[in-house]
Amino acid sequence: MGRAVRLAACALNQWALDFEGNAGRILKSIEIAKGKGARYRLGPELEICGYGCSDHYYESDTLLHSFQVLAKLLESPVTQDIICDVGMPVMHKNVRYNCRVIFLNKKILLIRPKISLANAGNYRELRWFTPWSKARHVEEYFLPRIIQEVTGQDTVPFGDAVLATKDTCLGTEICEELWAPNSPHIEMGLDGVEIFTNSSGSHHVLRKAHTRVDLVNSATAKNGGIYILSNQKGCDGDRLYYDGCAMISMNGETIAQGSQFSLDDVEVLVATLDLEDVRSYRAEISSRNLAASKVNPYPRIKVNFALSCSDDVAVPVCMPIQWRHHSPEEEICLGPACWLWDYLRRSKQAGFLLPLSGGIDSSATACIVYSMCHQVCLAVKNGNAEVLADTRKIVHDETYVPEDPREFCKRIFTTCYMASENSSQDTCNRAKLLAEQIGSYHINLNIDAAVKAIVGIFSMVTGRTPCFSVYGGSSRENLALQNVQARVRMVLSYLFAQLTLWTRGMPGGLLVLGSANVDESLRGYLTKYDCSSADINPIGGISKTDLKNFIQYCIENFQLTALRSIMAAPPTAELEPLVDGQVSQTDEADMGMTYAELSIYGKLRKIAKAGPYSMFCKLINMWKEICTPREVASKVKHFFRMYSVNRHKMTTLTPSYHAENYSPDDNRFDLRPFLYNTSWSWQFRCIDKQVSDLEKKEEISVVKDVED
Repeated sequence: MGRAVRLAACALNQWALDFEGNAGRILKSIEIAKGKGARYRLGPELEICGYGCSDHYYESDTLLHSFQVLAKLLESPVTQDIICDVGMPVMHKNVRYNCRVIFLNKKILLIRPKISLANAGNYRELRWFTPWSKARHVEEYFLPRIIQEVTGQDTVPFGDAVLATKDTCLGTEICEELWAPNSPHIEMGLDGVEIFTNSSGSHHVLRKAHTRVDLVNSATAKNGGIYILSNQKGCDGDRLYYDGCAMISMNGETIAQGSQFSLDDVEVLVATLDLEDVRSYRAEISSRNLAASKVNPYPRIKVNFALSCSDDVAVPVCMPIQWRHHSPEEEICLGPACWLWDYLRRSKQAGFLLPLSGGIDSSATACIVYSMCHQVCLAVKNGNAEVLADTRKIVHDETYVPEDPREFCKRIFTTCYMASENSSQDTCNRAKLLAEQIGSYHINLNIDAAVKAIVGIFSMVTGRTPCFSVYGGSSRENLALQNVQARVRMVLSYLFAQLTLWTRGMPGGLLVLGSANVDESLRGYLTKYDCSSADINPIGGISKTDLKNFIQYCIENFQLTALRSIMAAPPTAELEPLVDGQVSQTDEADMGMTYAELSIYGKLRKIAKAGPYSMFCKLINMWKEICTPREVASKVKHFFRMYSVNRHKMTTLTPSYHAENYSPDDNRFDLRPFLYNTSWSWQFRCIDKQVSDLEKKEEISVVKDVED
């Protein structure tokens, strides 16, 4: 009857400008899709060049090499007898567009430019591309000679159109268009399009996956239809981790779910669906049918090809499934671990070095590396040849097979406890025990000689010797002495990263890992160019609260009992002298605010877009049971003073895994000045006036109560 269609959605670990590797992964995905009987294959957004090319999109080379790859795909026998939908940049009439190129049997059917560009948060598509603003309009696109020679076509349709096959109609959306309030699938569905496709470049954010799933399912719940979503996966060269989650939905229900985190470079999701289920679902929605009778038609590109077979009565179709979401702790365990793996293998380094202090942040970073080792061993056990090949390159052993995460960890992960006279034996023991349990190569060293040498140079030049405040020094002296210790640790981290493997008779160097969390960065509670300065930071976008929950998850799932004492200890930098051998300095006392408060400030500042006055107005209601308006005002002022004084540190922040929407990352996500008027005089005066007004109202209310 021609009603059962078999469709494929792909999640590919593409890499910006890796045209060779990207082409190979695209061809492999098409081959897998065909092998599973699919008649249509959808890939991620801009998959030919990789999504994260950034300003390389301005280069004519990027366009040229994209067309070269397209020619290779068109010529390949692998792409025959299946509709292939690939993404690449295309220049039309001297304007650059983010496009889908849809082809079949060496013929390009349609080039469909993106209509709604992503331009918020980490996205800057309007910097490189122009949205196609001519709704339901198609123009002639003159193909470059390299493509003409393969297809025999001089021109092809370019614009906002849909494909009409022998048995159904397909319409294209590209990433952001699903999120737009006037998504194209609405009008396309009313015009009889039964299959919607979406190629995405959507990155991971904690607790975000359900939003994407809900949008896809709701797209077909009201209007009926089949929705296929493909997404990029992995680290393609910067702070983002694209989290796959390819999916296929029909009539508001999930039919197939791809993995969110995995080390598989190519994942192909295939489902068989009955077109009659779409038609019968739509038949009883009278409001939809009334709207459909008035809709403006889309240009239809006729395709002499069917997505179904003529004799498919006995073909089994896929049934709805329940989407399985990861907990935030699982997301932290898996997402940054996969990001680290991509960074490690693509940077061609031999492993990581982490300054392990025995505190929550560095311990969480160590656990993420340990999780990465687990993922590698599991992938190899499941037959992933690419992961095995990458592992052998990293350890420089062509016969090596990673089987035990602890043994693999020993090879590629070095942890280093850098003690000073201000370090406690407790943190030293905690770091050593955790290193033993995860299997890292652990080093204990003392930095006092280097610190004394640096302070000695200062004293010799100036004739003055700074002291800690507990010994009568000023706050300036106290802070400077803390910073010297922190910066010495950064210098030693890089020295040991370069030469530790040399001392062990092993080739290669190590990437230095940072471990400053998102809340400390927001507050500026770190020394510029200290151990927060590293090559990459897997926890830089994660809050202290989430990291504590993640530590508890690791205790339960990895049986890392050393983490119990780390969880129980108060967070401390251990940069000031001990008192009777015990830590006297704690992070929250130093900061003048709790980590829980910091998370709230961060979300209000970035997500709610609140300045000092708006934040005060929101918090007097949120905290009315625990703080007076004057206390709230004091807390808000203190936060904004500290935030603005320390904002300059964000310009040198180590590239971090992006996980939170309130990240203060200055690179492209949180664009703010780094030289502020830190008195905030006008803003704080508005707060003071509001506090005064509220207190007067309270006094009047009390007087009335007494009189009554």
